[in-house]
Amino acid sequence: MFDWLIDLLKPVAEANVTPAQSIIEVFIVMALGIAIGKIKIMKVSLGISGVMFSGILMGHFGYHLHKETLEWLRDAGLILFVYAVGMQVGPSFFSSFKKDGVIFNGLAVGTVLMGGVITIVLLKTTPNTIDNLVGIMSGAVTNTPGLGAAKAALNDVSKYSTTVFNDPANGYALSYPFGVLGAILMMLIAKAIFRINITDETKRFEQSILIKYPSPEMKKCRVIHSRFIGNTISDLVKAVAGEGIIVSRLKHSGSTVVIASTADTIIQERDVLMLVGLPKDVETAIKLLGRESTDSFIESQENMITKSLLVSRNTAVQRSLAQLNLESNYDVRITRVFRSGMELLAKPSLVLHFGDRIRVVGSPAALDNVAKVVGNSEKRLQEPELFSIFLGIILGIIVGSVPLLIPGLSAPVKLGMAAGPLLVALIISRYGGLGTIHSFLNQSAMLFMKDFGICLFFATVGIKAGGTFYETFLKYNGWSWIGYGALITVMPLLIMVIVGRIFFKINYLQLVGLMAGTYTDPAALAFSSSYFKSDIPNQAYATVYPMVIISRILLAQLLVLFFAG
Repeated sequence: MFDWLIDLLKPVAEANVTPAQSIIEVFIVMALGIAIGKIKIMKVSLGISGVMFSGILMGHFGYHLHKETLEWLRDAGLILFVYAVGMQVGPSFFSSFKKDGVIFNGLAVGTVLMGGVITIVLLKTTPNTIDNLVGIMSGAVTNTPGLGAAKAALNDVSKYSTTVFNDPANGYALSYPFGVLGAILMMLIAKAIFRINITDETKRFEQSILIKYPSPEMKKCRVIHSRFIGNTISDLVKAVAGEGIIVSRLKHSGSTVVIASTADTIIQERDVLMLVGLPKDVETAIKLLGRESTDSFIESQENMITKSLLVSRNTAVQRSLAQLNLESNYDVRITRVFRSGMELLAKPSLVLHFGDRIRVVGSPAALDNVAKVVGNSEKRLQEPELFSIFLGIILGIIVGSVPLLIPGLSAPVKLGMAAGPLLVALIISRYGGLGTIHSFLNQSAMLFMKDFGICLFFATVGIKAGGTFYETFLKYNGWSWIGYGALITVMPLLIMVIVGRIFFKINYLQLVGLMAGTYTDPAALAFSSSYFKSDIPNQAYATVYPMVIISRILLAQLLVLFFAG
């Protein structure tokens, strides 16, 4: 009676797998893997990487996918994952280079290269071949795109060689668990070595952030000094810091009427001004004008209100505030722009991105007009722009497919299906868009795209590796592979921790984020955030994540091309 169901679920030879069996097999692997990933042992879980191990289990018991189907699903999943990552971390990635990003990324890339050096040493001193070792290296640092790049490079080399290469996913699967555990152990070991007090580290970090990277603030000022009486707001702005100060509101002495000041507004004696800018610029302006005011009338919302508006209209995207000229056209004042968790001062030269939230001061009627110009549609932002996503991915695949000929290598170097889409996503997110391709992707769509993509990749890679996993473990003494992976996991991290803490005096909580980011390890990041009860590691993680992925993709490819040809 249920023979049809048994036929649908039982393993069959690869040549006999039907489309329905392929679909149900992949989704069973993903569902089982998610369940496995939720199991916690001492606050540590495999997370989404559990899908890899459920795939190995299913592959071991005889489940297959057609080669073409498997490769399509694997590459599509990897592309979705890295493109979503690029869109998510792009804004903070580029801005970080103006801060601590140079040091952080230098340490991270150095750690990546150290892992490559250890892999080469193992290649020269052990009987292992590069196809196995590059898989061990990728698993030891829990880097999935690196594994994908290695598989693609081996496929390219095989076109020019008669050598039959092993699947690097076997080494990846063996070294992966300790890759996760090793990063977490190094966090705890570093805490003990340097005798870290988490409360003190948190306070020091917060104090340093306030000093180095202050956010815009708002203060009221009473005009007393004669220097700017009779001059314009534009004269004041130029005297303080160019575009570094904004006068959002102005109230004349003896009046209760609040106006949105413009560049041509004349400053009168005893006027009260609402100043917005970086703390030092605001303090400079107050000293030039008079003193800080306690006048509460200027905060009145009766005829002058403050409102946040969403940028969701194409005609307002990729244009600077000066080009839109909203302040002169509608008698309003734009004070700040909120983008990807960052608070930006609304300078005239600032270019608006899709999904920005702008803080505007003006009359209710004027704000309604501005809302029509910028869009202010929450619904529009909730709808994923599939056209933009598809165009971005197409461009990323094209970039990743460009062959770069390097003398001495057996095959051309390519950015590949991982680095190409990632690089394009980073650029799009940095500049807000390329033509009709914009950078906004709402959080729920981004998370789904990222997690679904990596689940597809893990499921297909696991199924493929599972067919030969047990035989490979016995043939190559899997325990020694685990040991090689542990060496690649621990040594580079140990060096990075010592250099980062002793020589660069990096805050421990940032160092923890660097450790997780350098190994692109979301499980280690989740552990650090919950164990130390802090979001500080997330910022360092996002700072190095894109550069690390690109570095590991290129390193895996170069190792294969140099030593497999």
